Amino acid sequence: METPPRVNVLGVGISAINLQQALAIIDDWIARRDPHYVCVSTVHGVMECQRNEAVRRALNSSGLTTPDGMPLVWISRLHGFRHVRRVYGPDLMLAVCERSVAKGYRHYLYGGRPGVAEALKTRLERRFPGVQIVGLESPPFEPLTPEQDREAVERINAANPDIVWVGMSTPKQDLWAAEHVGRLNAPVILAVGAAFDFVSGRKRQAPRWMRDSGLEWLFRLIQEPRRLWRRYLLYNPLFLWLLLGQALGLRKYTLD
Repeated sequence: METPPRVNVLGVGISAINLQQALAIIDDWIARRDPHYVCVSTVHGVMECQRNEAVRRALNSSGLTTPDGMPLVWISRLHGFRHVRRVYGPDLMLAVCERSVAKGYRHYLYGGRPGVAEALKTRLERRFPGVQIVGLESPPFEPLTPEQDREAVERINAANPDIVWVGMSTPKQDLWAAEHVGRLNAPVILAVGAAFDFVSGRKRQAPRWMRDSGLEWLFRLIQEPRRLWRRYLLYNPLFLWLLLGQALGLRKYTLD
């Protein structure tokens, strides 16, 4: 299947796709057993790339880096890709799990705080009877030792999943996916972050109208001001400033 084009947003290549295209590409990877990972990116993810080159390389080396935030959808459309729609982590998880019942895909849940992966498994099995969740674990917050990481890879491979869902914070989950693609036998790693909390019911999602209008950040800020104020009140204005500089040609960004 042809690789979709990418839109250069401050040196980060955002895949010009919609949800249906993403699903078709994931199906193709699984059919060919071709190892790839998917990052779902927001303005926060793009801004993390401005201060961490390893994160930028991870997002640009992915099989797909989807427009998870509405600003990235709007920018993609301004570049002429009118078909682009938001590929939101929770929506992607639900859509993949729904179609996986008929296709027989096997899933492994890796991430979330203690108890979240178990709650997510219960929710998915209730919503999609027949979905195959073949393993789950919540890794510790602190970095794993090389031995612990090797053991985690062995556990995941022993479960023989087709898809490994990674629920960590950005950019930790993107770096993990980039480091483990090819080490895991699963052809697809999907780094979907907060989807673990939202789909499991541990956190409330913004109303649909807020998600579609680009105001989800405000809903989340009101819910978790101490944790998220820096991300939204500092990163968002800085993103707009840097984007203006890119649009005016004051700074060049490459996708190397």
